[in-house]
Amino acid sequence: MQFSAQEDIEVPIATVFTMVSDFERFERMAMRRGIDVRRASGSALPQAGITWETEFRIRGKPRQITIEMIEFDQPLLMRFQSSSKGMNGETVVEFLALSQRRTRLRIETSLGAKTLPARLLLQSLKLGQSRFRRQFQTRLSEFARELEERHLHGV
Repeated sequence: MQFSAQEDIEVPIATVFTMVSDFERFERMAMRRGIDVRRASGSALPQAGITWETEFRIRGKPRQITIEMIEFDQPLLMRFQSSSKGMNGETVVEFLALSQRRTRLRIETSLGAKTLPARLLLQSLKLGQSRFRRQFQTRLSEFARELEERHLHGV
């Protein structure tokens, strides 16, 4: 299953890239949402090879996912690979300078199932695909507005 979203942001590409690669901020945000996040390897600086171990609940069951940044091409691209007991995935975050002050942020994710229960979970996601895609785009739009606000206020 693949899905993607993109948003144009009124912030220069280097600044957007720096804000999106602030992984400590994302780790804190995830923990506030009840996701246990632990950086398993890699330096404090953003670079390929950083690995996170995460644990959270979906449909009442605990899930563990390992996420590794496999590519880091500043300021154009970040690529992540994720794996769990039954699924694997890849997420690509691309940055495109539309002008000196405007950046297009595109996120594309693909998920694949390794087990029958994971296939069933993906099938249920596919049934609600249009709603899920809408939510994904809405969240990216909200995130883009937050980046613009942070840039505007120098946060």
